[in-house]
Amino acid sequence: MPVLALDTSAAVAVALLDDSGAVLAARSDDQPRHHAELLAPMVAAVLADAGVDRTDLTSVVVGTGPAPFTGLRVGLVTARTLALALGVPALGVPSLDAIGASASRVLAPGSTVLVATDARRREVYWSLYRVTGPGEVDVLVAPEVAAPADVAADERVAGAAVVGRGALLHPVLGVADPDLDAHGLLDPDPVELAALARLRASRGAELPTAPLYLRRPDAVPSAARKRVLG
Repeated sequence: MPVLALDTSAAVAVALLDDSGAVLAARSDDQPRHHAELLAPMVAAVLADAGVDRTDLTSVVVGTGPAPFTGLRVGLVTARTLALALGVPALGVPSLDAIGASASRVLAPGSTVLVATDARRREVYWSLYRVTGPGEVDVLVAPEVAAPADVAADERVAGAAVVGRGALLHPVLGVADPDLDAHGLLDPDPVELAALARLRASRGAELPTAPLYLRRPDAVPSAARKRVLG
């Protein structure tokens, strides 16, 4: 039975997979500030491409970030709402894990991988992994947000391969693979999210859909004005 996977931590990306993990349909759009307009039509389009009705879905997998507040919330709310309406589980996987898993398919087992994505404000979201096999990684450092120079100075990342869109934006992090985009190592791939969810669920892991914001949203309500008495 088909599984729907989606991520809105960077680009808007949706994939539909069968029980074996084979991709039935997938779409993405690199417009990171248009998640709300793009996601629902993209989900409908992927289902139509595969000739699958939404009532056939057995689960919905969603990237939990870290990412800026608004875009990430769109993906999480969509996944939770769809899963609730269909009576199927919503499964969360950190979005950076998906990039790490993609990297594990082109790196040797035992390699360490620094995944860095754009956090704006001259910062990156980052995490560190060790490759254990194709599509499998161990988390060495859970997702954090920091200035690129601070990440580069962290002794834990020494010698790690550097992947993710943050690696292209901030050369201080290290030498990035010039073919990152060709390898699918810039943004999270929902196909990898689904594969990780399947693997981790088989091992009894919890897969919460709680968002990894890591910091306050960029837009906050203004403070209430104090009443001045005459």
